[in-house]
Amino acid sequence: MANDRKQDEDYFRPLRRLLAGVVILLLFGLFLVWRIDSPRVERFRAQVIDQVVPSFDWVMAPVHGGLNILRDFQSYARIHQQNQELRRELQQMKAWKEAALQLEQENARLLDLNKVRLDPRLTHVTGVVLADSGSPFRQSVLLNVGARDGIVDGWATMDGIGLVGRISGVGDKTARVLLLTDTSSRLPVTIQPSGQRALIEGDNSAAPPIDFIEAPDLVRPGDRVISSGDGGVFPAGLLVGRVAQDPGGRLRVRLAADFERLEYLRVLRHLGTETIRDPGSLIEPDGDPADPAALDLTREDVDG
Repeated sequence: MANDRKQDEDYFRPLRRLLAGVVILLLFGLFLVWRIDSPRVERFRAQVIDQVVPSFDWVMAPVHGGLNILRDFQSYARIHQQNQELRRELQQMKAWKEAALQLEQENARLLDLNKVRLDPRLTHVTGVVLADSGSPFRQSVLLNVGARDGIVDGWATMDGIGLVGRISGVGDKTARVLLLTDTSSRLPVTIQPSGQRALIEGDNSAAPPIDFIEAPDLVRPGDRVISSGDGGVFPAGLLVGRVAQDPGGRLRVRLAADFERLEYLRVLRHLGTETIRDPGSLIEPDGDPADPAALDLTREDVDG
């Protein structure tokens, strides 16, 4: 068996060398044919291409199919990317929609507030907020107006929409404003449309609680809260905010002023409310109340 294998190897080895040489000569000849610049050779090459290439269409079909699959895959990848971008844009559009709704509500509230007319005697001095001089236990801001501008301790301050606080400390060129959210702040208010009187007590939160309501059952979330003027510190009719209810069920006020962006404040010149001590003529007629003639005249006027 070993001798037969050796004889086969001795027989095929020269044959392989011969075939390798023939293949090399054919390739070299083909190279020369394709490199020769001659009209005859060019015609020969054209005839060979015309005869050989059409018969290889079935060989190129898988290649073309693979290329088409690759193009389709790239197209699907682009579609997936565009879908993701459309989803992100849709999320942004939803956020913009919410912002637009909030702006619409704020615009409607401002238009409603624009119809409100305060006391024409309430002139104001506008000051710029210099810095926040508060602390975790005291909330206040500093204004660049003071005694030289006629500022008086106790005057109310607003940001143009809602009540912010009151002057609590006046210097020559600066004044300190005690915010409604401070724990030492107390504000008598009126809740509309029920007309209930209450008291807002600051607790260092963005939504101070509402206490001492006369009839809590008549108050609903969303009711308007304005200053009542009781005590003579704040003028009556200044917008404070809207009634809200926390998760615990306690009524609070959502302040109308933007306490996160206090840049300019209006200090209202409030010289107090005039007190009426004498009754008018429509309430009590002129003359001595004990005079029977005056009483008879009054009864005749009423009957008439």
